[in-house]
Amino acid sequence: MHTIENGTNTLQNLLLKVQDQATRAQDFLAPTNQLQLMTGDRGNGTNVSQVVIEQSGGMPTQILSANEVAFDQIAQRASIDVRTARRLQQDYAGEFDALINAIWQKEPAVRMLRTFNTGDNVGIARAFVSDKFKTFDNVHLLQSALPQLMDSDAQWKVVNGEVTDKRLYLRLKSETQTGEGAAVGDIMANGIGLSNSETGCGSVNVYQMFWTLACLNGMQTEKRTRKSHITGARGDADTWGLLTDEAKDADNHALALQLRDVTAAYASRQSFDEVLEKMKAAHADAISGSVNAAVESLGKVLTLSKKDTASVLDGLLATVGQSGFAGQPVTRATMVNAVTAVAHNADADSVDDWQRLGGRVLDLPRSDWQRVAMAA
Repeated sequence: MHTIENGTNTLQNLLLKVQDQATRAQDFLAPTNQLQLMTGDRGNGTNVSQVVIEQSGGMPTQILSANEVAFDQIAQRASIDVRTARRLQQDYAGEFDALINAIWQKEPAVRMLRTFNTGDNVGIARAFVSDKFKTFDNVHLLQSALPQLMDSDAQWKVVNGEVTDKRLYLRLKSETQTGEGAAVGDIMANGIGLSNSETGCGSVNVYQMFWTLACLNGMQTEKRTRKSHITGARGDADTWGLLTDEAKDADNHALALQLRDVTAAYASRQSFDEVLEKMKAAHADAISGSVNAAVESLGKVLTLSKKDTASVLDGLLATVGQSGFAGQPVTRATMVNAVTAVAHNADADSVDDWQRLGGRVLDLPRSDWQRVAMAA
């Protein structure tokens, strides 16, 4: 069994945070006609919304301060534009509360409130989701995947990892599964990526990555297992209560086994070699037209904004100066690196998007690539 290298304590800190959150987590199933929204002053000139779960069936009243994710979901469930809801919360708090409470009373539905307990019957509402939400949490994902990496033939090292209010990300690269990729001296390494959202902002994902070691650009390949947080309805329209660990475990067992198996498959040398061959082939797909026009055309194919397309051009300029690409024709492989380079300056919740786009460039259909390559 191998250990996972963790030079900057990223993994240790992430595991400590995930375990702390798991310890404090509480999930309530509640009909909305037993909820009340109340907005108060946060103390710094801004307002904070609190969700109050009224006392029922021997359960004490719960007072939950809604974070940004939960507040936005409350607005979305009421079919209110999020930006409008935020303005109403600040400028017309009483009227906004009355509107939400009226909807909750007149259109009752069972919701899951995902919370962190901060004291006796008080806490933070971190998600306001359907009662069908599958509670496959960050701790379950890490317990499924990390042992498979430790048991694999390769040595693994953490590249980066983070837990935000929306998602968990963990990206690793192999220290031993490496090979020369798109250009002479361009050394690539196998990688594994894990992501999850406990708060309804994304699915459970295990995917293979491909790292360019000269610049640590990371590309996500098409080898991905993605599972939504959907299970059967659990709610009772007349009562509210805590969702038990036993109920969660029954939901999660089969998914944990599946993620264990795909992690082992993506971490194999065979899987890495298959993508390495695709990258070598991409180096032969040269751009025959204008490079600037090719970037503009690629932006349209990927439906990027003008700002994001300009970022890809910046990434291309950085790529053509690095080892393996300097002085060489601009190819599909160069464009993959140009797109993934943008991830270095992206916020934590956007890095995945750019790394996935790099994989899309590698796998573009021939007709789309020809449109990019021949743009003038």
